[in-house]
Amino acid sequence: MQAANRIPDKLFFKIGEVCEITGVQPHVLRYWETEFPQLAPQKNRAGQRVYRRRDVELVFHIKRLLKEEGYTIAGAKKRLAAEMRNSAKLKIVTNDPSAHTSERGSDEPLTLSPEARQALANLRRDLEQLLTMLTRDDIKASSKP
Repeated sequence: MQAANRIPDKLFFKIGEVCEITGVQPHVLRYWETEFPQLAPQKNRAGQRVYRRRDVELVFHIKRLLKEEGYTIAGAKKRLAAEMRNSAKLKIVTNDPSAHTSERGSDEPLTLSPEARQALANLRRDLEQLLTMLTRDDIKASSKP
């Protein structure tokens, strides 16, 4: 089973959930946060770590580099940094449509890498979940006397 298939379909995860999903101990996860700047979960109002799906995917990736591929921490840091530099970057959308015309012509469809497609799919799912949460909150707020 692939790591991504083991991740529940939700927006945020607590540290215990991440540890259970990935099989990484909490102290190891906290240590990796100090060593890998890419792994930077946010904190909620109570100060608890809140991980997003991409953080959980990164934990799986770090674990694979260290445990399966035999990298040292320093080697894994270099590998992750190189992967970040070499990964396809999504263009920032601006209000000026002329900034987005392709040299190939605007009639050709835009081709995205599988990673970019997955990132967009994840973003869409997260936005839909947020919209659902906000809609529920609005309904609850309007039904109160």
